[in-house]
Parts: sequence; C-alpha cells; structure tokens
Amino acid sequence: MLDDPIDPSLADEDEEAIEWLRPRGSNQVGMSQFNERIVLQAVRLNGSMAKADLARLTKLSTQTVSLIINRLLEGGLVLKLAPQRGKVGQPSVPIVLNPDGAFFIGIKIGRRSLDLLLVDFVGKVRDRASVSYAFPESDTLFGVIEQQLKAMCARLDPQWVARLSGIGIAAPLALGGWQRLLGIAPQQANQWDNIDIRARVQAMTALPVEFSKDTAAACVAELVAGRGRSIQSYLYVFVDTFVGGGLVLDSHLHGGLHGNAGAVGSIPLGLARREARAAPEQLLSAASLFNLEQLFTASGLDEGAANDGRALQEPWLTHTSAWLDDAARAIALAIVSATCLLDLEGVIIDGSIDRLLLEKLLAAVEKSLDYYNWEGVLRPIALAGTIGSDARGIGAALLPLYANFGPDRDLFLKNL
Repeated sequence: MLDDPIDPSLADEDEEAIEWLRPRGSNQVGMSQFNERIVLQAVRLNGSMAKADLARLTKLSTQTVSLIINRLLEGGLVLKLAPQRGKVGQPSVPIVLNPDGAFFIGIKIGRRSLDLLLVDFVGKVRDRASVSYAFPESDTLFGVIEQQLKAMCARLDPQWVARLSGIGIAAPLALGGWQRLLGIAPQQANQWDNIDIRARVQAMTALPVEFSKDTAAACVAELVAGRGRSIQSYLYVFVDTFVGGGLVLDSHLHGGLHGNAGAVGSIPLGLARREARAAPEQLLSAASLFNLEQLFTASGLDEGAANDGRALQEPWLTHTSAWLDDAARAIALAIVSATCLLDLEGVIIDGSIDRLLLEKLLAAVEKSLDYYNWEGVLRPIALAGTIGSDARGIGAALLPLYANFGPDRDLFLKNL
C-alpha cells in the first residue's frame, strides 16, 4: 500500500497562509539549474500549474518557464496533464511532478527498530522494510542495512534504478545514551561512541548520503509535507521509545550549535536541590513510550500494546490512563518553558503511536496547559502531527530530495 505523507486537509490552505513558501526565480544568465529547482518547488508546493501561472508565481519570464518545462519534461521530472478548455484563448496545459522522476531511500535507525523507506519524487512511500531488535548492535546493524539496501534496489523496477538519487539517514545523536534507563550494559551502549554512521553507510553505496538527528528528520517531514507549511515557528514533539523533538523558527529547522535544539526529552521536570544529591528527572522519564511499556510489563501485559490500539482497551487502559496524565503534564511543562523563551506560534505533537492515542495525549496536554498562568505570554496552538510513525524515515528521504532538487536546501538544514 502506498502512503501519502501530505495531509489532504492541508490542500486548501489559504493562499496568504503559505505566502512565505512561494519561490522566486531569477532571469539572470547562469541561473538555469537554480531556476529549474524554483519551478519544481513551485509545482511541489502548489500542485498542477500551467506555464503562465508558473511564470507569474516565480517571477520568471514566460519564455524562461517554457524552456525550463521542456528540459524537465525531457528529464522525466514533470508530466503534462490533459489540456484545460473552456477559457478564452488556447487551452492551458497543467504541469505536475512525475512520481517516477526520482527516488530516494530514507533509513531510520532507532533504539528498537530499523526502517528503510523508498520514497518517490512526490513524497509517497513506494516500498519499505523493517527490522526489530532489543538494541542496535553495531557489529551486525550495518550488515543488515547493506543487505536491506541491496534487497530494496533489487525490488525496484530496473528502469527506475538509475533514478535513485540519494540516501538519507535519521538516527539519535546519542544512540547509546540513557543506558541505565534502558537496562543496557555500558560496553554494549558505548560501542556507538566513535562510530560515524553516515560514513559507514556511504561506504556501501555510490549514492550521496545525508544524515540528520532522528527527531529533527521527523520535524523536516512535518515542515515540508505537513502542518509546518502553514506554521512558521513551532516546537515539534515526537513520542517514541524516548520522547524527542525539533525546533522550527521562521520556517527553518534550527539545529543549534551541537544539533540538539528542540531536544525536549532532556528538559528537567523540577528544580535541582542540593540537599537531594540527585538531578531531577527528565521529560523522557515521564513521556516516553518506554514508560508505558514498563507499566504494561509490570502488570504482566504485552508491552507491544504501547504501539497499537490495545493501549486504549482493558486491561491496558488503566495503565495507559496513568501514563497519559504523567506524559501530558510533563509535555505541558516543556511547552510553557519553550514558549516563554521562544515566543512560539504553535506546538506539533506526533509519534509512533496509535492515532487515537495521539488524540487522547493532545487533549490531555491541552488540559494540562490550562493549569498554567499565561499572563505575559501568548499561549501557542497545540496540534497533532500529520505524518505519524513514518516521519523519521520520510524526513530522512527528504534530505537527499532537497539536496538534489530543492532551490533552498537551507529550508530545513539551517545551523544543523
């Protein structure tokens, strides 16, 4: 089944709401490749468009747009739709992206699973592979990645193999972190300390390889193909084995000096007290799926229910309700703190959880936000993410897509 990462409800966004995303071209000599990318971006963001509309939107001359479209048609990156008649003058011919124009592979390396997604030129998932494990062992994981890459390429129609344009990787920056919480032996966790994940994967392929922090990649997917198209500054929260996040400021993913901007999982949940001789717990200790799994395990229930609809059914529901209360209050604290510092427009919450459970979590967060004093600061809107569990893999695939075909790669890699 094909998965479309673009929320249909966003298709009718007000023109003014996405004005900041409108591309602008240049008619200067030597800008042909840049202008091609501008035209591709215009079609990607606005859907099918006639040449005249593209010229008006991009501020390029009609002749320049016509030449660009001819090159893109020849290169197989766009397609012509049936002419639209009924207006004065010659019928207009809408131009759309060719889904088979290029392909990208997104690799998500998680603490519990590995996902590989084959994504086409319009952002749809065309193939997938997943491998689960208790913890990613570096001695075997890269062999599995290489094996899965070869298998995925073998499944791709031979005529499209040449259109594979790049690989993106999404992984935690500290893959061996929080070993005590996970019950992982130090020597097992420390194996990741000096491993360059991007370089190891690059050695397997001639395709260019990009790398991003996993939750930042998920944030990229939401920024490019979800609600981020209409919200310019927001905190992104992604609930998985651990909870993490990303930060978008003025429509750019802000990575920070060390790539950890938006790392909500590390936010403390209380004041540090000298007499306690212990640091306060972090957000991830209350709002992660790992905590929900532990509640299920302690009661002799299948911990796998944390990732599906059983979490909202008895006998799991009692424990899920307790987790929702703790997680919502912890996330609300992070939202308040971030808003006071950054003056956010909104907060987007997503995760690798059942969509109904996400709705319950969002409602609980909204309720918890009601308990805070918002005097002196505007309360941000809180919204559910539109991508879901594939967000990290899709975001990883978008890295090479924008590197190869985007006019402004800085759109989501600023300072990362």
